[in-house]
Amino acid sequence: MSAKRKSTPAARRPGNITPLRRAGHLIVENLTTAVLVLDGALRIHSLNPAAEALLDVSANQVRGMDIRKLLPEATVFAAALSRVVASGYPLTERDMQLVLPSAAAITVDCVMTPVNDPAAPGGILVELLDLDRHKQISREEQLMSQNESARALVRGLAHEIRNPLGGLRGAAQLLDRELESDELKEYTRIIVHEADRLQALVDRLLGPRTRPRKRAMNIHEVTEHVRALIEAEAPPGVVVDRDYDPSIPELEADPELLIQATLNVVKNAVQAINGAGRILIKSRIHRQYTIGQRRYRLVVRIDVSDNGPGIPDDLKALIFYPMVTGRSDGTGLGLSIAQSLVNQHGGLIECHSQPGNTTFSILLPVSNGAENDHQAQKPVTERGT
Repeated sequence: MSAKRKSTPAARRPGNITPLRRAGHLIVENLTTAVLVLDGALRIHSLNPAAEALLDVSANQVRGMDIRKLLPEATVFAAALSRVVASGYPLTERDMQLVLPSAAAITVDCVMTPVNDPAAPGGILVELLDLDRHKQISREEQLMSQNESARALVRGLAHEIRNPLGGLRGAAQLLDRELESDELKEYTRIIVHEADRLQALVDRLLGPRTRPRKRAMNIHEVTEHVRALIEAEAPPGVVVDRDYDPSIPELEADPELLIQATLNVVKNAVQAINGAGRILIKSRIHRQYTIGQRRYRLVVRIDVSDNGPGIPDDLKALIFYPMVTGRSDGTGLGLSIAQSLVNQHGGLIECHSQPGNTTFSILLPVSNGAENDHQAQKPVTERGT
């Protein structure tokens, strides 16, 4: 009588191991939470793209590196990892401060869990939740809601102004025909001229009313066109530098609208430095990035930085509202219109400012983030002429 064959659960059959591992790898690669695996000596065994983005490093560069060497100032983090290795028990640290290799500081919640992996004996699974990013997402949601409320207010106001304004202009023209005195006609011409000026202001408040004519384009078409315009118009004391990532893929956008939006932002920077200073236009790509409540696989980021005096604290929360400006001769429309144009592309403009360093960041999704892969390359830095 032949011996019974011992059944093997489907999940453990050799033929199913590779698909399961592939599925697990795919899940980890697409998590927005930063995940690292360390071995017992606290060397980095692997990390997912979210961890690369959070720590601002490349997996190929840091694999095999001691985490304490990568983050030498993170003494609390290193001590917690050592306790997990020694005890074999998981540990959670809240509101932990990490200083990155780039010298930037971030605040994270950290979960450290021992794992049994032959590839990383005595290893630890480390999960890092970026608290700063979560706060930023909340600010983005508030900014998008703020902008939509402002646009709705402006549209309603424009509608209420246009009708009586048209009647006023028409009445002045009729009166002008009835008057015989050129001296009196001068007053009606002033009324017509001022009515036209108010109509132009209303049109500028509303911004472009045409739908974007999108096509596949390279974002550097926009930045280089704007840079050339600014260098032709700006005073000699204004220096425009650029720092581009050449591997950014094409995105679907209307180049004319993006040129107008970017030009408004850069002109704002020129005015901020008052004819003498430095402006930096920088491009980068973000993976698995959230704008408001929507997550994109790839997002282009254009930073426009200046070394001017910064934005007054009482204006920081209002700068994207129409008619808000810190200059006596300003209209307060440039940034509002730029925000509206970028919103039409599913994007957003953010601002961070302190004395000597103000940065406006234009965030634009790449074809809803699903079609293109971004091959990491080293960004190049070029100095503008």
